[in-house]
Amino acid sequence: MAAPGVAAGGGNWFSALALGVTLLKCLLIPTYHSTDFEVHRNWLAITHSLPISQWYYEATSEWTLDYPPFFAWFEYALSHVAKYFDQEMLNIHNLNYSSSRTLLFQRFSVIFTDAVFVYAVHECCKCIDGKKAGKELTEKPKFILSVLLLWNFGLLIVDHIHFQYNGFLFGLMLLSIARLFQKRHMEGALLFAVLLHFKHIYLYVAPAYGIYLLRSYCFTANKPDGSIRWNSFSFIRLISLGLIVFLVSALSLGPFLALNQLPQVLSRLFPFKRGLCHAYWAPNFWALYNALDKVLSVIGLELKLLDPNKIPKASMTSGLVQQFQHTVLPSVTPLATLICTLMAILPSVFCLWFKPQGPRGFLRCLILCALSSFLFGWHVHEKAILLAVLPMSLLSVGKAGDASIFLILTTTGHYSLFPLLFTAPELPIKILLMLLFTIYSISSLKTLFRKEKTLFNWMETFYLLGLAPLEIFCEFVFPFTSWKLKYPFIPLLLTSVYCAVGITYAWFRLYVSVLTDPPVGKTKKQ
Repeated sequence: MAAPGVAAGGGNWFSALALGVTLLKCLLIPTYHSTDFEVHRNWLAITHSLPISQWYYEATSEWTLDYPPFFAWFEYALSHVAKYFDQEMLNIHNLNYSSSRTLLFQRFSVIFTDAVFVYAVHECCKCIDGKKAGKELTEKPKFILSVLLLWNFGLLIVDHIHFQYNGFLFGLMLLSIARLFQKRHMEGALLFAVLLHFKHIYLYVAPAYGIYLLRSYCFTANKPDGSIRWNSFSFIRLISLGLIVFLVSALSLGPFLALNQLPQVLSRLFPFKRGLCHAYWAPNFWALYNALDKVLSVIGLELKLLDPNKIPKASMTSGLVQQFQHTVLPSVTPLATLICTLMAILPSVFCLWFKPQGPRGFLRCLILCALSSFLFGWHVHEKAILLAVLPMSLLSVGKAGDASIFLILTTTGHYSLFPLLFTAPELPIKILLMLLFTIYSISSLKTLFRKEKTLFNWMETFYLLGLAPLEIFCEFVFPFTSWKLKYPFIPLLLTSVYCAVGITYAWFRLYVSVLTDPPVGKTKKQ
């Protein structure tokens, strides 16, 4: 991979990495796919067969359209290509339809749209400081970052096995970040505004964008100590940012506003009637909270402090249900999770304003917003951990401390995605791909920072090594025990709780780093 000719060719190595991972994606086409495959097929049928006025009302399938309008138009555009593959996939009443041509079309549509992600990675590599570059190509930060992003294990299994369209969406986010690093603020703001109307989960990181653009773009100068020069505020720049948000929102939501359907669209986008946790607990604070409630319930029953007849059956036997009823601890409401999330985000936002650290400070705040929302949000999906993992890759090649946090977060976050692939043929695939990515990540970053302190202390090493016996127990021991019938949720619970500890630890370490790092004072900003 690091042949002299490739190194000499400058960007040839990047093309080789992109081509290699594209070939791997093609090899994964026949693998298992989740119900998300049917979700997106149904959305193709809805947008192709029905007028726009019925898109957010159609409910023939349980997989109703619940993404913002730009994504609906994206499905509409894809549907006009899909009809040349198999017209039957565009029939709303063909529920769970999956012909070989449908499979090929949907798989290749994900691979094709990943071109946006590849371009975004290329742009992000331009923003990386090359001072630590070694003599060998494989020791250069840009090469390492390219592998960490293009070959990211989590994105590979979520998009190209499980099945989703996260690649081009993360491409828009990374491209937006790259533009802010390049001080092309208006482009960065436009890309992020467009992204929000493709998938509203990116609202998690909107506070970082809003504060950074106000602080670094609308205020054009700082005092020598790094504090704001208040008289440098540009009202024109604020208006221009507001205009971008307004025009993008009008383009996306305007047709539904004209049809008087905006409340219906919003009800689909924010379904608070769903439970606190997803069907499989995401490894966050609420997984620990739920697990503690279960433990206290068992103890209470053993000590005869609780009446067995008053304990909700779902909370003790059926495991990971969406509507989780707490037995001992107070039940959690959407408002409570919102307050917790805001409290977790606020310190990072304050640091971004009062302790400006340039684009890297923005990136750290973005990651903390993503992690805080993941840890404390309502009905969080396990796949949302990628919202923190991918941008953290950019920080990992800059400082040894960030590399250490990245490796803990990535290894733990990626392992937490294992339950998404529960079929036997995919078991060796997910284990092998994760091992390869993890070994490369650790070895390459250790080489990059070999002159600095070790990346892990003994406690962190012990924790990460603990993932191996956890996987052995969940996949190879538990299925042969008598617990499988009575407590089938135990492997999911153990995975979720164990990974929640690592992700919370990574969040805490990154927060300490942000709060203790000194501000970067600049007298004048572009």
